[in-house]
Amino acid sequence: MARLRLLLERILPIAVLAMALIGAPVMIFAPEGLPRLRGLERELDSVAEENRQLEREIDDLRGQVTRLRDDPAAVERIARDDLGLVRQSEMVFQFAGKRR
Repeated sequence: MARLRLLLERILPIAVLAMALIGAPVMIFAPEGLPRLRGLERELDSVAEENRQLEREIDDLRGQVTRLRDDPAAVERIARDDLGLVRQSEMVFQFAGKRR
C-alpha cells in the first residue's frame, strides 16, 4: 500500500505535467483554437469598419434632414431636381430633340 502511494506521488505529477505539455499545443493549434481566434479577430475588424462606415452615412443623413428642415432652398432644389416641379409663376419650355 505504501509502495503504491509512493508510486502515485511520484508518477501523478509527472503524468499531469506531460498531459499539460502535450495537451496545450494540441488545443492551441486545433481548428477551434488559435486559427478560430484569428478568424474571429478578422471578422471583428471587418464589422468595426462597417460600423464606422454606417456611422458616417448616418451623420450625412442627419445633416440632410437638418438642411431639409431648416433650409427652404434645399427643399426647393429637391422639388425641382428630383420631382420636376416648378412654381406657378414660371413658364416651362419643352424642346423637341434628344433627352439627356
